[in-house]
Amino acid sequence: MGRFRGGLRCIKYLLLGFNLLFWLAGSAVIAFGLWFRFGGTMKDFSSEDKSPEYFYMGLYVLVGAGALMMAVGFFGCCGAMRESQCVLGSFFTCLLVIFAAEVTTGVFAFIGKGVAIRHVQTMYEEAYNDYLKDRGRGNGTLITFHSTFQCCGKERPEQVQPTCPKELLVPKNCIDEIETVISVKLQLIGIVGIGVAALTILGMVFSMVLCCAIRNSRDVI
Repeated sequence: MGRFRGGLRCIKYLLLGFNLLFWLAGSAVIAFGLWFRFGGTMKDFSSEDKSPEYFYMGLYVLVGAGALMMAVGFFGCCGAMRESQCVLGSFFTCLLVIFAAEVTTGVFAFIGKGVAIRHVQTMYEEAYNDYLKDRGRGNGTLITFHSTFQCCGKERPEQVQPTCPKELLVPKNCIDEIETVISVKLQLIGIVGIGVAALTILGMVFSMVLCCAIRNSRDVI
């Protein structure tokens, strides 16, 4: 009996440690998603009329899952300390929801990469053509694109030279740069999503083991 209680206590502390790690991971996921959305190379698009919402959709899911992770981490600690089967069962259900959200984000980031890239490239080409038709109309949008992706025009950068960053010594094709930048960022989002999903599986295993151990200990008593 003493050995059984010792094992139960060990599992409980493992779950407490997991929840602390899970809470920290949730904080990191929120910071990661918000930085990608409002900082880094994509921050300027938030103020544009045609923002790449398809690209941001995965970030919204990621930030939402991060907030849920922080809440669930605290919830799981309460369940482990109280040794409540009901709370641990609810904790398992919440982890399952987070798992589904993170897997969705990861799959979206990898599979939807081509669609997101084409969407942003189409936005650029529309702004590019608008600028060539009317030098004043597309100026602000092109400046945002060129500043964000550190590029200048397409085949003939001299056509849009006034909108290009002054510090850009060697003109880069914006169509190619958009593909490179978006591809790298979506891969990072996918890796984070899949990584958190793997961590969530570990939490579900711990919660179920502890829940079964609590039930068995009460049966023994």
